[in-house]
Amino acid sequence: MTIDVKSYKKKILDQKPRFNLVPFIDILFTLMIFLVVTSTFTSVDMQEADDTTSSGKPASDVSGGEEYYIVPVANLHKVTVNNQDMSSEIRNGAIGVHAQVIDNGEVSIKPGEIVIQTPAGFDVKKAVHVPENK
Repeated sequence: MTIDVKSYKKKILDQKPRFNLVPFIDILFTLMIFLVVTSTFTSVDMQEADDTTSSGKPASDVSGGEEYYIVPVANLHKVTVNNQDMSSEIRNGAIGVHAQVIDNGEVSIKPGEIVIQTPAGFDVKKAVHVPENK
């Protein structure tokens, strides 16, 4: 008995590859379920505001060792502190805001603008600072 190589080769070349989607979908859903179950989701109580403005106190206190925290905003061009223009303190679309102002004051971020209200008795000149390059 001879082996017919031509017919075998033709049979192999004529077959179209088949991919069974059922095991693929099972594995995909198993991975999705694993990711959802192992992920942690936290909710932040936000005051009612429109989509372009965020306002109010942060969700948690700024409890680090830093005195100023950098707040970057896209196309930042104006910063006002207690209705005083402090735009000269902006560097590279960011500004340093004092930790006490973040904790006890009010910081409103709008597109290209930050409006800050300091806590009572806090010096306006110390509220914001030019971010330092490290």
